[in-house]
Amino acid sequence: MSLAETKNVGTNRYELVVKVDAEKFEAAIEKAYRKNVKKIDIQGFRKGHAPRKIVERMYGEGVFFEDAINDLYPAALQEAITESGLEVVARPEVEVTEVNKADGFTFTAKCVVKPEVEVKDYKGIEVEKEVKEVTDEEIDRNLQNMQEKHARMIDVDDRPAQNGDSVVFDFEGFVDGVAFDGGKAEKFNLELGSGQFIPGFEEQIVGKSIGEEFDVNVSFPEDYHVDDLKGKPAVFKCKLHEIKYKELPILDDEFAKDASEFDSLDELKADLKKKAEEANEKAAETEVENKLIDTVLENMTGEIPEEMYEVRIDEMVRDFEYRLQMQGMDLETYLKYTGMELDSFRKTFAAQAEKQVKIRLALEKIVEVENITVEDEAVEEEYKKLADQYKMEVEKVKGFIPDEEFRKDMAVNKAVDLIKDTAKITVK
Repeated sequence: MSLAETKNVGTNRYELVVKVDAEKFEAAIEKAYRKNVKKIDIQGFRKGHAPRKIVERMYGEGVFFEDAINDLYPAALQEAITESGLEVVARPEVEVTEVNKADGFTFTAKCVVKPEVEVKDYKGIEVEKEVKEVTDEEIDRNLQNMQEKHARMIDVDDRPAQNGDSVVFDFEGFVDGVAFDGGKAEKFNLELGSGQFIPGFEEQIVGKSIGEEFDVNVSFPEDYHVDDLKGKPAVFKCKLHEIKYKELPILDDEFAKDASEFDSLDELKADLKKKAEEANEKAAETEVENKLIDTVLENMTGEIPEEMYEVRIDEMVRDFEYRLQMQGMDLETYLKYTGMELDSFRKTFAAQAEKQVKIRLALEKIVEVENITVEDEAVEEEYKKLADQYKMEVEKVKGFIPDEEFRKDMAVNKAVDLIKDTAKITVK
């Protein structure tokens, strides 16, 4: 492989001209022949045993060119990018321009490169830090949440269902007298008043008794996710099997002993307040950091290629898809359920992707200007922290996160620290 030419063809755009010599091309053609010959049947030869010259005579000299080029160009392209010194930020657009056995082949690669940005006034930024005060109401809400977690469900058999009860019932839905897909369930558990069902449904269960059969008449919302049901009136045939209500424990010292490590309710409240104060302090720190970064972005200039945003969106979609798979769902099913097309789904990430790209570029520029470096000892320490966190061997972690990328991330974090350390923060 040889990098024949590097041409600047526009802002943040270069074209590389790459040549692959005849010797390498010939070896790749032979490899492609051996890979494909088993599938080739030519009269006079056993299937899979036709000589290469015979195959090329019958199907043309270039019969194996495409496979050979596809085999060689990725490595050749990477070598050319490395030799050029360009920092390519999106997949290059490759086009083969010349190909023959005598000379090998030549291709061009149109590359989008990392833009040059400028960041001014990132030191001494003035910002207010507002730490939210912990109120008694907030502590009470936390105690109520603990009550909910330790509540008991009590069976009811002497009264009709009330709002707030949990009921177990069967239902089957009909539109225009015809049952529809997904509209039937048996022994379904529902908390009345939770808003889990479409508007008007849960209210019609209130007042019904165990064993009672009844109809629920509702209309699907106009924005319902199933097109065939949008705005349609429906009748649900229902039968009520069980009614339960939630019995909350009394808030006293015994509750504190049962629900926590403390011996009294006052100690529990004090701990809840302390944790809430710590959470508010952390939230205030995060908000300060967000304000500082927003100011840095306002002070950044540069022409950022659209392809960088698209690459980041791709990464975010893949991450979302991975999380769906962990829950037993794929992206296609999710899009079908939500009624979204892939293009409109991608657009939901656009603003976030654009901001993340800009933040990274700004911070990397500050790393460059301030000549921020990361010591080897610090890198090893961070690798060890990650290994301990995920209960993995350090070398395996290094296999997942290459040293160069890890150092870049750590340097960027140091740039954030520099911005915070030099900021003028007023506490409210």
